[in-house]
Formats: sequence, C-alpha cells, structure tokens
Amino acid sequence: MAKGILGKKVGMTRIFDENGVITPVTAIEAGPCQIVQKKTRDRDGYDAIQLGFGTRSQAAITKPVRGHLKKAGIEQPVRYLKEIRVDNPDQYNVGQTIKADIFQEGEMVDVTGTTIGKGFTGVVKRWNFNRGPMSHGSMYHRRVGSLGATDPQRVFKGRRMPGRMGAERVTIQKLRIVKVDPEKNLILVKGSVPGTRGSLLTIRESVKKG
Repeated sequence: MAKGILGKKVGMTRIFDENGVITPVTAIEAGPCQIVQKKTRDRDGYDAIQLGFGTRSQAAITKPVRGHLKKAGIEQPVRYLKEIRVDNPDQYNVGQTIKADIFQEGEMVDVTGTTIGKGFTGVVKRWNFNRGPMSHGSMYHRRVGSLGATDPQRVFKGRRMPGRMGAERVTIQKLRIVKVDPEKNLILVKGSVPGTRGSLLTIRESVKKG
C-alpha cells in the first residue's frame, strides 16, 4: 500500500456531472493528518507510518501519549493514532502533514470503518432466516428452529444463532474518487462506506489495480 490517510465520515449526498447524470457519493473529511512515527523493516519488522488525526484536550490524554507526541514535535494532542503500511517509509518525515490532495480524482481506494451496531438480534434479521407460519396455532414464528444432529448431543460450531449484529470492522474495496477538495479537506467517493456520521475511516490506495 503506497499511501493512505485517516478521515471522518460526513454523510452521503449526490452530485451531477455536465450531462446531468446523478452519482451517489459519500463525503469524507480526510485529514489533515500528522506523521507521529515511522516504522521500518530493519528495526520493527515492517514498513509503516503512524498517523495522528483529530484534536482533543491535554487533560484527555495520558502521560505516555503526551510524551510520544512531544517526541514527534506535535503540540496539539490528537484524537486518533493509527498505523498505515507503506512501501517506502523514507519518503515521509516525522511531523509531516498529509492532506486530502495525496489522492486525485478517478483513483480507486479501499475504505475501512466500523459498521453500525444493531445490538442483539434474532436469526431472521441477522441471517435472513425464513419465518414460520404466522397463524395463531403455529407457536413458531421467528425462532431458530431445529439445531441439527441429535446424536452428538451438542450444537456444532458455526451454527447460525441469535447474537450481536453489526459493529464489525469492514473494508469496502475499489471505490472511485469522484472529487477532491483540498481546501475543505474533503474526498467524495462513489457509493457508501461503513459506519455512522462522524466515525473514523481509513482510506488507502486500492490493492486491486484492475
């Protein structure tokens, strides 16, 4: 992965091209991010840069994090610290600011975020099971049903059951960048991305080049 940036989901909208064709897009506030640390293959076993994004008060961070930021020459505490793998960390410098203009219109990116949490759900909502008859005497409407083999006297691993739905880390691949606004730190990508408004996103150069 040659380049990447952290961002915040602003919301969805639509834009019109010169022919009047509508394109649904997601607006992402990408950066500015500061490079807090560099990691190299010789010292750490892999090549990456650590990015800081967002702001918060001095009282909200711990003393070790305060010292970590001070070592990088960053005075304003950041809200998020996240590593991004890069091909050549030597082209980056600690304290350098990365903005939305590292990407250009037409590029393909992979966007990673945390999906919206749905809480505890049943099998009909979670796994799209068919419901039972809704007549009064059925006594079976949206329940799990038979759990399978009776001889082993146990439930096999991987059985689809009720449980927590959503709140998972998901990556949407090959989203096309429709527009980049460096002045407002905005990137518009075609389609939807995971997460709620204001949630953290990681935007990387797409691994699929086709």
